[in-house]
Amino acid sequence: MYDLAVIGGGPAGLAAAVYGASEGLKTVLIEKATTGGQAGRSSKIENYLGFPTGVSGAELTTSARRQAERFGAEVITTQEAGRLEINGVGAAHSIRLNGDNTIGARAVILATGVDYRQLQITGCWDDPDDPSCNYIGRGVFYGASVSDNSECAGEDVYIVGGANSAGQAAMYMSQTAKSVTMLIRGPSLEAGMSQYLVDRILKTPNITVRTCTEVVDTAADDDHLTGLVLLDKRTGEREEVTCDRMCCFIGATPRTDWLEEAGIARDDHGFILSGPDLRDKVGWTLDRPPHHLETSVPGVFVAGDVRSESAKRVAAAVGEGSMAVMLVHRYLAEA
Repeated sequence: MYDLAVIGGGPAGLAAAVYGASEGLKTVLIEKATTGGQAGRSSKIENYLGFPTGVSGAELTTSARRQAERFGAEVITTQEAGRLEINGVGAAHSIRLNGDNTIGARAVILATGVDYRQLQITGCWDDPDDPSCNYIGRGVFYGASVSDNSECAGEDVYIVGGANSAGQAAMYMSQTAKSVTMLIRGPSLEAGMSQYLVDRILKTPNITVRTCTEVVDTAADDDHLTGLVLLDKRTGEREEVTCDRMCCFIGATPRTDWLEEAGIARDDHGFILSGPDLRDKVGWTLDRPPHHLETSVPGVFVAGDVRSESAKRVAAAVGEGSMAVMLVHRYLAEA
């Protein structure tokens, strides 16, 4: 039996595990793959407090895991939470893992993060009608595709998306790639990217930014991506380009389908509602209002990118993970 179970091992989950364990809660963190989340695949995070020259996502999240374990948190990887059973206020909630293993915890923090949305054109998504046509991992990647930028040396790289993660990948790969072309649907980078990244991208000679542009088709040879067909949304013209590697950062899908049975309220896009956002939702059973990061189920909290209207920044996720632990203490004291 645990005081606190944290589901998800990205920045929000790791912060919750660090603060939970360091403040005396018997804490377990459960991650279906490896700890780090999307941030762990980021080549360089330059606007995180305390790292004036930047820090790689892997370095930051690996250090956070070590810190959590040093404080006594148990970290379980390659185990996916598949069901959450709610057992009432003050009672332990049950988390069903792979192979029917079950973990009980008095409070739960959901920090499951998001998956990159797939580009639904030939070879770029898991098409159930044509599973054999799939270039993912063979020229098509979701998120940063290289841990060492020498892997893309001399390549023509295309990056789809205009948020910070796309900009960080562009800067990293531009150090060795022949060319990096950023494709964004909107009219400018500024709408979704921090200004410091915009400025650096525009000053990098081998990075080209193409606005109002979408990928509408692919070309391949021997099941490996070789080219793209681009659509200029302003003129309607199509252009075929050579492409050795395409990295997509085109939005996110929350990992929340498994929570529907537990009655966790979500918004229209599947992100988890919490605190004041639950005001017009049914299902809250207590006389008190929900705590700020508390979901529609008392004792179950949410932190990070999976929360509705979250900031989608590493520092914000870390802050929410640590704040959620403070609210867990409050809930346990009340219960």
